[in-house]
Amino acid sequence: MNILVIAAHPDDEVLGLGGTIKKLSKNGNNVKIVIMATGIKARRSKNYSNSEKYEIDEKISDDLDFQIQLLRKESIKSSKILGAKSIDFLNFPDNEMDTVSLLEVTKSIEKIISNFKPEIVYTHTNFDVNIDHRICNQATLVATRPQAKNKVKEVLSYEVPSSTEWYFPSSFSPNVFVNISNEISAKKNALKCYTNEIENFPHPRSVEAIDAISKKWGSVSGFKHAEAFYLLRKLD
Repeated sequence: MNILVIAAHPDDEVLGLGGTIKKLSKNGNNVKIVIMATGIKARRSKNYSNSEKYEIDEKISDDLDFQIQLLRKESIKSSKILGAKSIDFLNFPDNEMDTVSLLEVTKSIEKIISNFKPEIVYTHTNFDVNIDHRICNQATLVATRPQAKNKVKEVLSYEVPSSTEWYFPSSFSPNVFVNISNEISAKKNALKCYTNEIENFPHPRSVEAIDAISKKWGSVSGFKHAEAFYLLRKLD
């Protein structure tokens, strides 16, 4: 079965569903990951640090382009640990996907779906403070709308720790849980590939936090470790 994972930024795919990707891959499914935005440019600073400034000079721009290439190498390494068959990188502006026509974002996803023909698609939840995550959710819902030529049978959304939990007053309320007790180690190892994205505990983008979150959803669903999703659409 072909399964498509839409992620706004490098590491979102691991944080949200790294264990599920590993499990799907182990079960013989063909998993494609698509990273929509660069994941770097919004920082407006070199050395992976954030800056409050908006404009950047040519030197900083070159540094950011270099960091993007390093980050993509980490993404590829991470995807191999998870067993994904392929990973594609688009070039939408980091944390500024709302400056691009929603139609353009949707068309880019439609083209991938037309070529790859997935039966299941994972995307971000709309209950998220990150604008790129919300844009990916909206564009995916449009791109996967039921049509005769569309083979997509299921669309599910996932959370991203350090972003989804800050969307108030609404919240991500999952109704699908995947047992990743045998895949949690692979998820942690895949996250460690992102050497400049990973943080120290208690930051939610840390190995310890990922372990705690998987245990939380596991306690909800009766597993030692689990990942949580919201089923947006299912066609039988």
